[in-house]
Amino acid sequence: MNVAIGQKIAFPRMMRVRQVFEETPPVDIAAAVAAGMDAVRGDLKPGLRVAVAVGSRGITNLSEIVGAVIGQLKDAGCEPYIVPAMGSHGGASPEGQTELLDEYGVTEAAMGAPIHASLEVEHLGHTPEGYDGFFAREALAADAIVPINRVKLHTDFGPPLGSGLLKMLVVGLGKQVGAETFHRAVSRHGYEPMLRSLSRLIREKAPVLFGVGIVENSRHQTARIAIVPAAEMEPREEELLAEAKRLMPLLPFDDVDILVIDRIGKNISGSGMDPNVTGRNGHGYNSHLRDRVGIHPDIRRIFVRNLTPQSHGNATGIGMADVTTQRLVDQIDHPVTDINVQTSNIFQASKVPMTFATDHDAMSLLLHSLVISDTTKAKVIRIANTLDLNEVEVSETYAAEVAARGNLESVKGAADWPINDDGNLDDLL
Repeated sequence: MNVAIGQKIAFPRMMRVRQVFEETPPVDIAAAVAAGMDAVRGDLKPGLRVAVAVGSRGITNLSEIVGAVIGQLKDAGCEPYIVPAMGSHGGASPEGQTELLDEYGVTEAAMGAPIHASLEVEHLGHTPEGYDGFFAREALAADAIVPINRVKLHTDFGPPLGSGLLKMLVVGLGKQVGAETFHRAVSRHGYEPMLRSLSRLIREKAPVLFGVGIVENSRHQTARIAIVPAAEMEPREEELLAEAKRLMPLLPFDDVDILVIDRIGKNISGSGMDPNVTGRNGHGYNSHLRDRVGIHPDIRRIFVRNLTPQSHGNATGIGMADVTTQRLVDQIDHPVTDINVQTSNIFQASKVPMTFATDHDAMSLLLHSLVISDTTKAKVIRIANTLDLNEVEVSETYAAEVAARGNLESVKGAADWPINDDGNLDDLL
């Protein structure tokens, strides 16, 4: 793209840095699940049919954790089966949701338990605000329900609550109709009030026995596995979220001219790219170059290069970028993306930004758009995705700050952009 007739845009040199985050000890998953379930073992009776709810996020060790829970249930004489708990994901079809579980290693053969996939729901009643409560029919057919989910900051609200066990009950096990009802309700009453209200209705009407809350560290490793009785879910989830927030990786700098994200995807974040990292959510953002007081982090331009294969064309979140590539646009499954966006009621999330044939063209336009005299001084950060932030690339302009910071380590000195002959970059490793 010819951003300025006869003008060649100079790129800043980039250096690779490692962020030093809080370390957590390794978790023995089988032992942690067994020890945690001691608190609920008295409720596990022979012959008890247990619906184990599993979602669609890219949770580390998910199959091992699910397998350990199922193993403990079987040891107690229970009869567990798996229910996909992912709202409208997987194209809002039983086959699509089963396929997503398969990609995470959660299969009938591997888990030793059948998968009951259905989008059918039952009506449980109304919240005090007058909204309908819907819940998965396959889960209600059980004697007990056990949701398994990672607890982390939500992309649109919180803390003290976020994404976790309560959200899985309301959105994941609400299937498409329940998820859509929730998101419509929050547009009037707010996320947290409706999450509490609908989850209380569900726990009152459905046989939720306990949940398995997972906290991950900055390296996307399992840091904690907590067995949480249904009656304690709200306060315990607040505690787990506080821990997750403390361990969550963020960008090394708040003042950023351009953020380059190699890949977005539903396995990375429900919003494709996590607003807790980018500062942009589906309810709007400011990409102006002036009057930016109070924006945190202050990222003026975002360039998204590609989509994760695990997203299966679901490009939810692309609307929060300023530019993208034609190759990403070509991967978008618009019906799948639209179902997800309609369910969340955040239409901004699927809008397609300016599109470029190559990474070089996109970066040239972005650097030119900053309206600075020397584009080699632009503050640029490049990341693989918003989940993996231990090692990132930053422009040479940050060099003095890197040297002065005790929580940053230089991995590789400044170098020119490794743009291939086709005008594109290879993904960060």
